[in-house]
Amino acid sequence: MKRGKTTQNMTTDVEQKSIDSFPRLDEFSGYFQAIRGRAERTIREYRYDIALFFRYLLKTRENRPEKLEEIDISSVNDDTIRSVNLADFYGFISHLAVNRKNGPAARARRVSSLRTFFTYVTDKAKVTETNVALQLESPKQLKRQPRYLTLEQSRELLHAASEKDSKYSERDYLILTLFLNCGMRLSELVSIDISDIRNDTLVVMGKGGKERTIYLNNACMVALSEYLDVRPPAKKGDDDALFLSRLGRRIGVRAVQNIIKKYITAAGLDPARYSTHKLRHTAATLMYQHGQVDLRSLQTILGHSSIATTEIYTHLNADLLHKAVESNPLAEERPKAFEEE
Repeated sequence: MKRGKTTQNMTTDVEQKSIDSFPRLDEFSGYFQAIRGRAERTIREYRYDIALFFRYLLKTRENRPEKLEEIDISSVNDDTIRSVNLADFYGFISHLAVNRKNGPAARARRVSSLRTFFTYVTDKAKVTETNVALQLESPKQLKRQPRYLTLEQSRELLHAASEKDSKYSERDYLILTLFLNCGMRLSELVSIDISDIRNDTLVVMGKGGKERTIYLNNACMVALSEYLDVRPPAKKGDDDALFLSRLGRRIGVRAVQNIIKKYITAAGLDPARYSTHKLRHTAATLMYQHGQVDLRSLQTILGHSSIATTEIYTHLNADLLHKAVESNPLAEERPKAFEEE
């Protein structure tokens, strides 16, 4: 199976910035890609975060006049790495919060990148004997319930895509159907090959290079059949891609995001509140609330490595909570004193 096909289609702020390099950063990148099997996008995020830290370090220590993004870090060497202390880390995190307006989630990601890099230079590259990043605390993040569409809103969204108002209606309807029924990630959806489909199963490559099987229900099979009947010819090199753009190429991440936004708007929903990832939340929530799916099964379906990640989908709406309390066998009990009156 061919993988890693979505990288060229992903346009993030990480990819748009020029990232200078230094030897240990290149070694680190090679190790995590070749040995640890990290995705190219993940490696780019690591590199950007680590490069940003060392730019900050050089700017503050040497009082550099350049803008942070313009500072050349090719001079960073093992002595520079060994000189880093905990105060440097917390100064950097403060800079992210105050000057770059990074929220807790963005700061936590960068802390994770720094921990990973300094663990590598300590345990693998043997640059330093002490991993100072082990003491680095991650910013506290608020635990919020994931936003999702109700069952009725999901139906309205599918209805909006079934209007057959364009030659891409079958494709778009299948995209929405897979998101809402299978809870797959955006990167997984755009990577689907026709050869990945076997009867009513679909094999996808999830996070961390973990392969998993997704079972397709009747709605998915019907939508798939209708799309394959009208799927246009593909350009050379993308013959096996399931979803094609108007140019006959494998569809990109940004294109799918725009498709979802289009139908969310058409369904009368707020595109600022709902996105492709919210459709994954929706699928998980509907399976949990209406399908009586247990957490372990849901973890497998979604491809989570930890059950703790799956637990965020166990949020229940007010009606279910009310019914749960009312279903308590003690709900009708009354004090004897009241009965005597």
